[in-house]
Amino acid sequence: MKFDLLKTDAATQARAGVVHTDHGAIETPIFMPVGTLGTVKGVHQRELKEEVNPDIILANTYHLYLRPGTDILEKAGGLHQFMNWDRPILTDSGGYQVYSLSANRKIKEEGVKFKSHIDGSYHFFTPERAMDIQRSIGADIIMAFDECTPYPCEYNYARRSMHMTHRWLKRCIEHFNNTPDRYGFKQTLFPIIQGSTYKDLRVQSAEFVANCDLPANAIGGLSVGEPAEEMYAMTEVVTAVLPNEKPRYLMGVGTPINLLENVALGVDMFDCVMPTRNGRNGMIFTANGSINIKNKKWEADFSPLDDAGYAWVDTEYSKSYVRHLFTVNEMLGRQICTIHNLAFYLWLMREARKHILAGDFATWKEKMVKQMDNRL
Repeated sequence: MKFDLLKTDAATQARAGVVHTDHGAIETPIFMPVGTLGTVKGVHQRELKEEVNPDIILANTYHLYLRPGTDILEKAGGLHQFMNWDRPILTDSGGYQVYSLSANRKIKEEGVKFKSHIDGSYHFFTPERAMDIQRSIGADIIMAFDECTPYPCEYNYARRSMHMTHRWLKRCIEHFNNTPDRYGFKQTLFPIIQGSTYKDLRVQSAEFVANCDLPANAIGGLSVGEPAEEMYAMTEVVTAVLPNEKPRYLMGVGTPINLLENVALGVDMFDCVMPTRNGRNGMIFTANGSINIKNKKWEADFSPLDDAGYAWVDTEYSKSYVRHLFTVNEMLGRQICTIHNLAFYLWLMREARKHILAGDFATWKEKMVKQMDNRL
């Protein structure tokens, strides 16, 4: 993997660059749609490519390990072949499940014992096993195994967890370096910075991860319930430590405003379930604020879903019709809102990139944040 940093905004830390992988180039800043189970929910791959047009998508190691399992993925020739996707893929290592499945897991130095949310069976993930599974899945970018701590998190627990994540990272690196790439293309390992919302821990973790000298760096353990101001503060602390010549990935973030604020702090890559999950629940994001399409106020509004036309669904369907689809529990409504939201998120990142390259990102960002901070 190679990263070309093209420009840094003079008034902020926002950056425009290109990440080169064997499955294609990723222009940054970028939002990665989440395809946890090898599919972005409710969206055909053709629609994903033609309407949303992301440079990269994300899938989840834990869920793909459970279903369909690595045997099927290997027989298919890897996830790219299995789901018919020819662009880059990133896989989360399962570290987020250490956080989200807290009632069904037990952590120890060797690894994490999970109780499957599907059938109650037990499974054990070690850093080495997480590397092996991701090799089998065949993602272009694979994540180190870590513990994502909750918020709030007591200082001593956050410190112990951070040091264990660092030890696990060493094991991930060693095992990754001693195993071959699969399916004829190169895979790249990203390390993850932890430390909860404690500045000194975040600095320690960022320094440790930077010294590992991997091709990119990720920031984990944020967007887990902390106030947005805490997220921004921790991101700013970390990006001040990380090397400029490598891409930075902020995991699991966030709202459109979160994305722009973190782009301004020097983050290059994002993922979040929000545009798809909120879309399935009738919330759409626009440049002028968010809309709950299920509200009665849209019942007789026959204007287009979004005049801006980020995807074909925006001008093909009216607000009234999409509201009707939700009222009658028709899955098409959820699909329309999902496609709109994803297309809007990708548009927002590409507009940010244009303004970084043009040199007026700070002014544009402030205007966009004010516009989007509304409920319509």
